[in-house]
Amino acid sequence: MKIAISTDSGMVSAHFGRAPEFTFVTIEDNKVIKKEVFPNPGHTTGSIPQFVSQHGAICMIAGGMGRRAEAFFNEYGVDVIIGVSGKIDEVIKKIIDGTLEGGESLCAPGGGKGYGVDKIHTDADEGHGHHH
Repeated sequence: MKIAISTDSGMVSAHFGRAPEFTFVTIEDNKVIKKEVFPNPGHTTGSIPQFVSQHGAICMIAGGMGRRAEAFFNEYGVDVIIGVSGKIDEVIKKIIDGTLEGGESLCAPGGGKGYGVDKIHTDADEGHGHHH
């Protein structure tokens, strides 16, 4: 079983689409056999569900996400568990133990602006193309 977790500095990110990275964990026989961290591929409509699906994950774990994003994941056959918080390793332990519980989305629509990926700027952003 392979799962994806929206992550930020070793913690579950509250805002899945703006999470700086995603941790992919492969679990077999109740043991973690592989753990990979990939940077967020970009927050365009449907891009993250496609990215998660292409990496073979069957479940996406996040603090929160909107209904539209959840529908995109479902289209790719990826289950979604939201309302999760805490350290990644503790979340993985709960998955293995079968005690992980989801809940209400931890982010409001648009609530992640200025967070995670939105903080990343390129040289083109600086000075709006003006050379100083």
